[in-house]
Amino acid sequence: MPDETDLLLRRILTDVLGLAPGQADAFDADTGLFGHLPELDSMAVAGLLTELEDRLDIMIDDEEIDGEMLETYGGLLAFTEAKRAS
Repeated sequence: MPDETDLLLRRILTDVLGLAPGQADAFDADTGLFGHLPELDSMAVAGLLTELEDRLDIMIDDEEIDGEMLETYGGLLAFTEAKRAS
């Protein structure tokens, strides 16, 4: 059963990237994001990070943003869970 952060992250990705309804529901930890999803280009990253901060009530420092964090759904989920826990 997905937890709250997982569900919110899927909703944010769907909203920000304009994904088809249910598309993000099929994502697993190894689903590629940046470089794999055409919707998630360098311009979309800024909007995604802003939405993550707003909707999850977290702050993301520029130094924390790297390719690994955005490479897979599992990586992004682990990052957001860690930010919400701190």
